[in-house]
Amino acid sequence: MHVQEWLDTVPAVAVYALVGIVIGLESLGIPLPGEIILVSAALMSSQHAGIDPVILGACASVGAIVGDSIGYAIGRKGGRPLLAWLGKKFPKHFSEGHIATAERSFEKWGMWAVFFGRFVALLRIFAGPLAGVLRMPYWKFLIANVLGGIVWAGGTTAVIYYVGIVAESWLKRFSWLGLVAAVLVGLTSMLVLKRKAKNATAQKQAAEPEPEPVPAAD
Repeated sequence: MHVQEWLDTVPAVAVYALVGIVIGLESLGIPLPGEIILVSAALMSSQHAGIDPVILGACASVGAIVGDSIGYAIGRKGGRPLLAWLGKKFPKHFSEGHIATAERSFEKWGMWAVFFGRFVALLRIFAGPLAGVLRMPYWKFLIANVLGGIVWAGGTTAVIYYVGIVAESWLKRFSWLGLVAAVLVGLTSMLVLKRKAKNATAQKQAAEPEPEPVPAAD
């Protein structure tokens, strides 16, 4: 079956639900490919007459805002022991280096770390829970969360949708290349953040004082 014919068989409500749920879970703190799912769905909406990009963007925004809010509540209640537990369960995503990088972003930017964190792959996972752990005032978090969710989800949907419309004839024949490009963008951003996290871990270890030697017993 041609890709376009297969896309036409996918129910719109299933796409809306998948996007909202995956982005919501990612924002809550579960490492999932929310951006890749959103980009793929936006490309699909440019080729699938039954998928409304406005509804798609709204579902993505709601998922992002609700997920971040739940993550904030969990982080505020769980505190740093929660981060330690997540580090054991998801060591690649919640390593000490990644957490240190995210904490420095919060210290430097405050509520705007929540807003701009929406546009960075791994920081999307940290933003909600870490804001709760650091006890950021909820009204500040909510403003940044709502603005970030709408701008990121709505903006991404709009840009990818119109790119798909402009290149519709090309995408109908090579629609899978859009997904490949999205995967490459996501992987690149993750590798950049992982490199920063590794450097943060090295700096933290270098800053720690060396333990004094214990004198030998007489």
